[in-house]
Amino acid sequence: MDTTVAATGTEGQKWGGGTEPLRASYGKMMMWFFILSDALTFSGFLAAYGFSRFKFIEEWPIADEVFNHFPFLHGVDAPMFYVALMTFILIGSSVTMVLAVDAGHQMNRKKVSFYLLLTIIGGLIFVGSQAWEWQNFINGEYGAVKTKGGKILQFVDANGDRVALDEFVSVGPRDVVPYGESEGIWYQASGEENATYTLQEVQRGFAARPDLTIRTQQLVVNEETGANEKLILSREEAMFKLNNQAVGVVEGANLVENEYGAPLFADFFFFITGFHGFHVFSGVIFNIIIFFNVLLGTYERRGHYEMVEKVGLYWHFVDLVWVFVFTFFYLV
Repeated sequence: MDTTVAATGTEGQKWGGGTEPLRASYGKMMMWFFILSDALTFSGFLAAYGFSRFKFIEEWPIADEVFNHFPFLHGVDAPMFYVALMTFILIGSSVTMVLAVDAGHQMNRKKVSFYLLLTIIGGLIFVGSQAWEWQNFINGEYGAVKTKGGKILQFVDANGDRVALDEFVSVGPRDVVPYGESEGIWYQASGEENATYTLQEVQRGFAARPDLTIRTQQLVVNEETGANEKLILSREEAMFKLNNQAVGVVEGANLVENEYGAPLFADFFFFITGFHGFHVFSGVIFNIIIFFNVLLGTYERRGHYEMVEKVGLYWHFVDLVWVFVFTFFYLV
């Protein structure tokens, strides 16, 4: 019986499919594998966010009220304007990356370096904008109080507009004790050393302003407009909740508290946007390295600009992920 195996012509070659399977070099193939694995990671994070939001849908913050800041326009309500600008800049940087790759195919070093520089600038602006967005989210704008069950109570006027704590609360006398061995350093002994105001000061200020009331985290549908709105309590209900159920003051957002609503929203926001921001920052570093290699003529000597194309794949992936993050956190 003849057991000879017929020759295929691929013996000894990489992967049995030649040195460039699927007509992609080893480097580009590995970049595609990385992008696929990273896409699955982001998909898992966004799926977890979606399930959590569905579970706490009635307590989830309204995005238009959270992301309504714009640089140098303090106090101006501009919902989503700056986030839209950030998105436009990042997508624009993807266009310049395409132009850089195309210039590389033409072996035009001057154009490659120019478009790479524009891509780097766009990435830096986006990362800086995201840091600014984080700062506003962490610092907060209005302040609120939390109840024993961890719910957030926000203050509104007769028209239903948010009212900041500093508009009706004044700092009163505080009980302080020395911190450590240095008697020159003092801190508040009430357990609210991280807040500007104490709960008692908020209660006194609220009682002195009969035109104010409270709205809860609970979302209700406005029968006239069909829009989702937070439930506004009567003055009597507000006084009862503030005096009997409130346990502390919340200013801004962190991994434990969130003045805008459910703390889980802040947890996901910091984690997912931070993870994406790390990807963008890494992409900027990669682009800077490639940019200097272009200036040094490294790829001219190699005879191709494939490295620009590989880092371009990564950059386009980062831009595409942001479209989904933007949709999940800001639009839906």
